[in-house]
Amino acid sequence: MQRKDVILRGLICGGEISLAVADTTALVNEAIRIHHLSPLAAAALGRTLTVAAYMCSSLKDERGALSVTIRGDGVGGILSVSGDKALHMRGYIEDPQADLPPNALGKLDVGGCVGAHGTLSVVRDDGEGQPFVGTTELVSGEIGEDFAAYFAYSEQLPTAIAVGVKVNREGTCSGAGGVFLQPMPGASEQSIRYAEEAIAQFSAISSLLEENTAEEVLRRFFGEVQFYSLHPEYKCNCSRNYIEGVLAGLGARELRAIVAEQGKVEVHCHYCNTDYIFTPDEIERIVGGLK
Repeated sequence: MQRKDVILRGLICGGEISLAVADTTALVNEAIRIHHLSPLAAAALGRTLTVAAYMCSSLKDERGALSVTIRGDGVGGILSVSGDKALHMRGYIEDPQADLPPNALGKLDVGGCVGAHGTLSVVRDDGEGQPFVGTTELVSGEIGEDFAAYFAYSEQLPTAIAVGVKVNREGTCSGAGGVFLQPMPGASEQSIRYAEEAIAQFSAISSLLEENTAEEVLRRFFGEVQFYSLHPEYKCNCSRNYIEGVLAGLGARELRAIVAEQGKVEVHCHYCNTDYIFTPDEIERIVGGLK
C-alpha cells in the first residue's frame, strides 16, 4: 500500500524551535507522471514543491495561498510552484526533460539545473488582502540553501532546511521530503545552535524517507515530540468552467479574432499539463453569455 504524503509539525527545545518533517514522495511522483519529468527535472521541481508545501502549512487563513517562482540560469529554465492552505500543490519546470551529467558528488546536478545566478520570488497571501512579496538572489540553485537565504533575508526567519528527492532507475521517486527547523521568537542561542547542528544529520533525507516513514524519522532523531499531521497532495485548481471564465474576461472581439485566425481557442495549463480546446460554437456560447 502506497504511503500517504504528510507534514508533521511540532515544537522542540522547550517550545523554542518549530520542527517539521515532510514526506512528499507521492507528490513528486504525481509531478513526474503529469509532466513526464526527467530525473534531474524531478529533483529540482520536487525539492521546490516540498519547501512550498512546508510554507503552505504555515498559512493561517483558509483563503491563504502561496506561489514560488525561481528564475535561474540553469538548463531547466523557470520553475513555478503554487499551493494553498489546504496543501493543494502544483508546479512545473520550463524544460521537463532537462538533463546534465552527475555533479562532483555523483548525484543529480540540481544546482546546474536551476542555476546559481538568478532570483527566488515568493508571493504569500494570508487572506488579509495585502499579499507579501519577497525576492532574494539564488545562492547555489540547490533549492534548500536558496530557500534558507530567502527565509533569512526576506522574512527575517532564520530556517535550517534539508530537502531532497531520490529518483530510481525506473524514473520514479522512491523517497522525497525535508526537515525544517525554525527558531521561535525569543529562542535562546543554545536552541538556535542546536537547530544549526541538528540539520547536518539530514544530508541524505531522501534516502531516510525511502526506508522510513516521516514519523519514524521524527522519533529517531528528535524523540517523543508532540506533533500534528497535514497531508499535501498534487491538485490543480483549473477546470473547463474556470477556463471559460478566464476566456470571458478577454471579451467578444478578442475571442472572435482568435477563432478567425486559428479556427479554435486553445488554452494550456502548465500546472496540470492539460489542453483545453474550445470550438467556434463553444466560443459563441461564451460570447452570448457576455450580453
